[in-house]
Amino acid sequence: MNTITSKAGAQAGLDAGERISGQRLKAIFIGSAGNLVEWFDFYCYSAFALYFASAFFPKQDATAQMMSTAGIFALGFFVRPIGGVLFGHIGDRLGRKTALMTSVLLMCFGSLLIACAPTYAAAGILSPCILLLARLLQGLSLGGEYGASATYLSEMADSKHRGFYSSFQYVTLIGGQLLALVLLLVLQKFLLDADQLRAWGWRIPFFVGACLALLAMRMRHDLPETAQFEAARKKAKTMGGLKQLAQHPREVLLVVGLTMGGTLAFYVYTTYMQKFLRLSVGLSDSQTTAVSAASLLFAMCLQPLYGALSDRIGRKPLLIGFALLGTLFTVPLLSGIRHASGPWEAFALIACAWMIVSGYTSINALVKAELFPASIRATGVGVPYAFAVSVFGGTAEYLALWFKSIDLESGFYWYATAVIACTLAVCWFMRDTGALSKIDAEARGQ
Repeated sequence: MNTITSKAGAQAGLDAGERISGQRLKAIFIGSAGNLVEWFDFYCYSAFALYFASAFFPKQDATAQMMSTAGIFALGFFVRPIGGVLFGHIGDRLGRKTALMTSVLLMCFGSLLIACAPTYAAAGILSPCILLLARLLQGLSLGGEYGASATYLSEMADSKHRGFYSSFQYVTLIGGQLLALVLLLVLQKFLLDADQLRAWGWRIPFFVGACLALLAMRMRHDLPETAQFEAARKKAKTMGGLKQLAQHPREVLLVVGLTMGGTLAFYVYTTYMQKFLRLSVGLSDSQTTAVSAASLLFAMCLQPLYGALSDRIGRKPLLIGFALLGTLFTVPLLSGIRHASGPWEAFALIACAWMIVSGYTSINALVKAELFPASIRATGVGVPYAFAVSVFGGTAEYLALWFKSIDLESGFYWYATAVIACTLAVCWFMRDTGALSKIDAEARGQ
């Protein structure tokens, strides 16, 4: 009888464990899917900028038009710290789920506004102003999305596989841009010609993005709240806020130092690379889109591999590998891409770059989440990250185009190298967050 009871209890425990594991995987999937939609909406601007730039800035040459759209792209990044504060407060006070739902709804409004924006010919100066407003709304949304989703995925993942599961934030982040490029490729190859894309076809992805954002919000409505947030809310007197964040100056500076080189490298090989291949390398529109899409697909595949590796060897070796190799090879890689003889050579070099950059992208969100206690985690991850991204990531494309406009394109290569070298110094002296994770310490009741 005891044996039967023991077996029944063991089976019940196994079933309960399977249910918990299934719920965890479902929550991670839905959280990641919503992240993909947010970044698809945001990156449609960059992917389709070659086609709509003349609609908002018709009196400029091609490089100047790209600089104008890149300037608005950068301004969208400057409001991300505000989004980090706002949604970090929501995430730490009201829950990660509430922050995730609100951020994707705001992204929907921004995308819909761009889709319906009048051209300069129809509305004059009001046209680029509406474009700027839409990008500011999207910037606010992403300022909150990063911290909320990084916190949610890190807290939902189990300790032994946290690097692997958390890497899916950048799988979907990169996937959002890849999806935007695939849509562009389909429109280019099968549905519209270049004139139609410039006339009205560029509006299509923003309508699609708004609809997908509504779907993501509905999916996120069914997400469970994380156990760490619920436990922290019961114990902590204060949840979130800049005042509490100020009690963690070392962690804040560490997030900024890690992010500055990593985010600059990321935006060089994502948003700027499309313009670089078209304007500097001289590839055709379709070749540019194909190379960009293929390199992003390659980058997506690397993320979970590097994330799983961090679960085995720790976070710090991957970060040092990125920063060291990035410092040594950024100039040779960008110079090689600039003088590539064709799309295949360009793709091979960009793939090499992603093998370096993935040491950062695959685990950076998790590393930041592991630095802060649950009561301040969404704010702690989101605010300093958003600040560093606005300064170094959002300006990457504009600075690269500015260097090109003054016939000193290689100057940008050295600028990127210098910033990554600063991150190398931070990585070298930091402690491994995997071994000292605040998430695991809280789970153990410490």
